[in-house]
Amino acid sequence: MNFLDELNPQQREAVMYTEAPLLVLAGAGSGKTRVITYKIAYLVKELDIFEDNILGVTFTNKAANEMKTRVARLLGKSVSDVWLGTFHSIAVKILRRYSQYIGINNSFSILDEDDQTSLMKEVISELNLDIKRYPPGPFIDRISKAKESLIDPVTFGEFVESYYESIVAKVYQRYQEKLMRNQALDFDDLLMNLVKLFRENERILSYYQNKFRYILVDEYQDTNYAQYMIVFLLAQAHRRLTVVGDDDQAIYSWRGADIRNILEFEKDFPGAKVIRLEQNYRSTQNILDAANKVIAHNRFRKGKNLWTNNERGNRIKLYIAKDEIAEANFIAREIILLQKREGLNFGDFAVFYRTHAQSRALEEAMIKNGIPYRIIGGVKFYQRKEIKDILAYLKFIVNQYDGISFKRIVNVPRRGIGGATLSKITDYATEKNISYLEAMKELNQKDEFGKKIEKEIDKFIQLIEDLTGFSKIHSVEELIIEILDKTGYIKELTELQTATAQVRIENVEELISVAKEFIKNTGDTGLEGFLNYISLISDIDTLEEENSSVILMTLHGAKGLEFPVVFITGMEEGVFPHSLSLGEREDLEEERRLSYVGMTRAKRYLYLTAAEIRTLYGHTNSNEISRFIKEIPEEYIEPVTKGEIAFERGERVWHSRWGEGIIQEVRPLEDGETELIVAFNDIGKKHLLARYAGLEKL
Repeated sequence: MNFLDELNPQQREAVMYTEAPLLVLAGAGSGKTRVITYKIAYLVKELDIFEDNILGVTFTNKAANEMKTRVARLLGKSVSDVWLGTFHSIAVKILRRYSQYIGINNSFSILDEDDQTSLMKEVISELNLDIKRYPPGPFIDRISKAKESLIDPVTFGEFVESYYESIVAKVYQRYQEKLMRNQALDFDDLLMNLVKLFRENERILSYYQNKFRYILVDEYQDTNYAQYMIVFLLAQAHRRLTVVGDDDQAIYSWRGADIRNILEFEKDFPGAKVIRLEQNYRSTQNILDAANKVIAHNRFRKGKNLWTNNERGNRIKLYIAKDEIAEANFIAREIILLQKREGLNFGDFAVFYRTHAQSRALEEAMIKNGIPYRIIGGVKFYQRKEIKDILAYLKFIVNQYDGISFKRIVNVPRRGIGGATLSKITDYATEKNISYLEAMKELNQKDEFGKKIEKEIDKFIQLIEDLTGFSKIHSVEELIIEILDKTGYIKELTELQTATAQVRIENVEELISVAKEFIKNTGDTGLEGFLNYISLISDIDTLEEENSSVILMTLHGAKGLEFPVVFITGMEEGVFPHSLSLGEREDLEEERRLSYVGMTRAKRYLYLTAAEIRTLYGHTNSNEISRFIKEIPEEYIEPVTKGEIAFERGERVWHSRWGEGIIQEVRPLEDGETELIVAFNDIGKKHLLARYAGLEKL
């Protein structure tokens, strides 16, 4: 059977349309990934296009790896020569090849968020700014926005309009100088420098324009200006460009994404064809009808209407709780009941919220009810101290100009090299424009330090040189084990004999597993390839598929995922939609798109919950129910009354008139009703019908 026969008519048309610009408007759950993977397979198998003439751009490493696997299945062979990866990974690949054109060594380091913060603190200190008045975060955000807009420090400085911006300009300039001193780039630099490389070197741009005869871009609605410009420049020669996206799922403007890139695609690429994928393979028709009604209230959209051959399904459950605690308890009880009744795993449930602050009450309810859960977006594996320590050793072995990594490892484990000694080394390296290792050697030869410190510095120099030599003839997995042994890192943790130390040892062992898996998947045993992989990894790449825990996460984190059962919580004005979005139509439309994304994650059951009063950020407020609920016609919603909630003996409950009590007995009656005997703290026992009791669980 031809693999094209596995596609619906619209998917098939999108796959076979290859010679001109194409916008595939792919609704939620409509098989957009399938279009890209089948199109790559079609180009290779049916049109005999060489693999390395195809560029496929995704937004996560996980998506890129899944695509490679699917294409390999369709073709019956691996597709290692197709350029398939994220914007950042492709930028790294090209920039390492042409690093001299942007004035940096090809072994440059890539900074993560923590590294950026560390470097920014140094900048703030050097410029004699008060860190309490001028914390790193706002500077990093402002500079990131400038880079996404391809504005360098000089240009930024020419257009300052306020005193604060004049400070940002100085900070930006010094920050970039320090990056160059460290032979390092941050994430935004990768894209900005790739555009710079293409714009300033016509020969290099022409080479890649001709190399990439076919370009496919996933999640086009999430592109920022720099990413848009990379695509625009590369596609000018052949115009064989396919972009896949959904304007109704554009939810990342706060991190630079510009919805105009997808809305104005036909203007940017005259003669472009538009194909809509509206058949949904994920959700029930009832969920889709409700989501269609909500998103129809947006003005800035291309327009489409999702439908499915799946069953009509259950109506959306709506529950209005007394407060956030009652809301969380209801969710926990529903999870337990559905899990038992439907034979579901806990991993089939997801609870979404607008902000991380809402998770506290939900966590407490999960713990109280014995429900295993995972919060996505907490302390990330690669941000843990022990992992960053070992990665810093790896980075410094490759790039001995990397001051951030140097400062992290020079006293890990403890070597007694104090602040004054460290400052002397750093200042000398900067003044002479030499590596930190060279600075240590020269200062030691000049007898700048006491004998004890000299001895420790010599040992550190020897350690790094030994590890550097080791890295050239051994795999990265073996190198990590060698670092742990030769530095005494594991020995120091083992000697602590604490539960925390044991967890840290297990995390380091997990890093060894990551290296082993990397080698197995890529065939690359080298250190630089591994560091590229680690530095570009995203949160969603680390979300493992397992069925043992309920997932708690923000709505922004939920995009691209699906679950049999979804709860969207905090559906109140000022919570969701967020209070900061209520002033501007564009912001409110993005919030509505966020609700659409949340709703269309659900396969079978969707719950919307709200609270009459909610304590958030230390303030208790009574908010009106969310407009997004009001935008769903009543025919698609089934309100859950308090009497429909299952009660059990021993549960604590609350009544608006009689206050707090404990259920002493639950009696099923012949007519199908349930009688509750409740002992209230103030008035004693009451016999109540569950349906009409108006009880809230505590």
